[in-house]
Amino acid sequence: MTTPATKTASPRLALIACSVFEKEIALHTSGSANIARVQYFEMGLHDRPDILRSTLQEEIDRIDALDGIDAIILAYGLCGCGTAGLHSKKHRIAIPRGHDCITVFLGSKERYADHQKGCASCMYYTPGWNQGRRVPGPERLEQLKAELAEKFDEDDVDFLVESERATWSMHDTATYIDLGTDDAEAEADYAKKCAEWLGWKSQRLEGDPTLLQDLLHGRWDDPARFQIIEPGEQLVFSPDDQIMRAAPAPEKS
Repeated sequence: MTTPATKTASPRLALIACSVFEKEIALHTSGSANIARVQYFEMGLHDRPDILRSTLQEEIDRIDALDGIDAIILAYGLCGCGTAGLHSKKHRIAIPRGHDCITVFLGSKERYADHQKGCASCMYYTPGWNQGRRVPGPERLEQLKAELAEKFDEDDVDFLVESERATWSMHDTATYIDLGTDDAEAEADYAKKCAEWLGWKSQRLEGDPTLLQDLLHGRWDDPARFQIIEPGEQLVFSPDDQIMRAAPAPEKS
């Protein structure tokens, strides 16, 4: 049986993606006709792994009811085990082998690990994370205050905001990852301004789009870079440098 990754014709792919990749996916799918369906989900779902999992599984189930799709691709990492348990009854699923999206921005889990060894206190900034106000900075602080004020009393808001700021103290460098989007200069400047406000160092790091490009174009042959989940299997966490693996999906009674 010929797999989608080795067909002569381009496979028709259903893309499920975190909105953090929206700019980069638009850039690297330009002129491509093999993405037959695209669905983005908001990046805040990372805060609730169980909700992330159920949301993505519902989308996979919708795709399983469609004809004309060769495979499903996930622009996610393991994401706090938010993607663990995902499965399809009908389609092959491909996902980059990585803990989170920074692996995809940097091009490999090895490069991510190497960069972390040299800068364990780095906080990563990208256009999606910046524009979603999900990175440390004054706008994130104001957004957090507003969100919490809708749910808690003023004293509780102050405590929760300070708790958030305490987590920022574990970092000292804002690292902007550049994948060549048209807003790269403005977003790199935003990261630098956040660093200045925080009293941090800043750096700009050239990203590597090849992992994302290969995901989007069906080039998943390298098991060191991609995990494949066949119909009847599910994605599970692997407590080693493989990060994830496929296992038999539980049969429903």
